[in-house]
Amino acid sequence: MTYPKEAPVRAAGCVLWRRSPVDGEPEICLVHRPKYDDWSHPKGKLKRGEDQLAGARREVAEETGYDAAPGAELSTVRYMANGRAKEVRYWAAEATGGSFAPNDEVDRILWLPPTAARNRLTQPRDRTLVDELLVRVFERT
Repeated sequence: MTYPKEAPVRAAGCVLWRRSPVDGEPEICLVHRPKYDDWSHPKGKLKRGEDQLAGARREVAEETGYDAAPGAELSTVRYMANGRAKEVRYWAAEATGGSFAPNDEVDRILWLPPTAARNRLTQPRDRTLVDELLVRVFERT
């Protein structure tokens, strides 16, 4: 007898970006989660029955304090977390307003140029999303 595999944990997030107020170049928002002491893109688990894009926008607002205007859909990232498969669907999203206040999940954010953001990200799987953003949104390779 075979048992059904446990469904993956479903999550969603955004590669949040804005134009630098200094030179107009893109900056990417990274969040620091003290629980894991890591730097990542804003993301989180979906609520039961929640639309994935709505969940991604909610997570951005909760973790960063910013509103997000979603654009191109980016890759879905799959990995194991706490012994269970996790699937995170991502979008590129421009920050359209808001401000950060530290909270229980995120104690700091950074707005960084793409190369610096790529280097600061803790997980290699998150770095490819920066590259994808540059190609899909800014047509840069």
